[in-house]
Amino acid sequence: MQHAQLGPFGNVSRLTLGGGGLGLVWGETTEDEAVATVRAALDAGINLIDTAPMYGACEAVIGRGRPFLGICVGMQLMAERGLEFEIVDGFGWIAGEVVAIEPNDPTLKIPHMGWNELAPEAKPHPVLSGIAAGEHAYFVHSYRFDCRERRDVLATVDYAGEIVAAVGRDNLVGTQFHPEKSQATGLRLITNFLRWRP
Repeated sequence: MQHAQLGPFGNVSRLTLGGGGLGLVWGETTEDEAVATVRAALDAGINLIDTAPMYGACEAVIGRGRPFLGICVGMQLMAERGLEFEIVDGFGWIAGEVVAIEPNDPTLKIPHMGWNELAPEAKPHPVLSGIAAGEHAYFVHSYRFDCRERRDVLATVDYAGEIVAAVGRDNLVGTQFHPEKSQATGLRLITNFLRWRP
């Protein structure tokens, strides 16, 4: 388990599992809540969308309305269910499900790994403020979020077909890409998130 502070930002915790991000919770979130979320993910094993042990740790997000940024698997946990290996429930915070990437071009490799150009939706979200169409972000994933409501989609990328790159509603935001690996674009997004007051 890894647990590290994001610089001088007080209670903001960057939660990581191996090389993949889970999420950031901003606000009056205790170290115990942050560590419990990571520990629950570790307990869930490879199939990280198995969320049963995490519900208590997420009271800070839903019960108290703390801003939440789910990164990569953290975004996928926000879905209603995941179809990786078996059908399992997600948190159900954003309508949709997590499905395998099946690009229209059979020469494209899975996982979708590396840099890709973001296409933010026309209605800007505060967390994506200052991030223009065509800016690059770093991805590494084999499954994608099939969002049921277009209004919850904040940005997409093209990988021989549209893939949701960011989702959000209320106090919740998720990115399929890794902002912590996306250089200036990622730093801008994290800065926006830390300043966001939904």
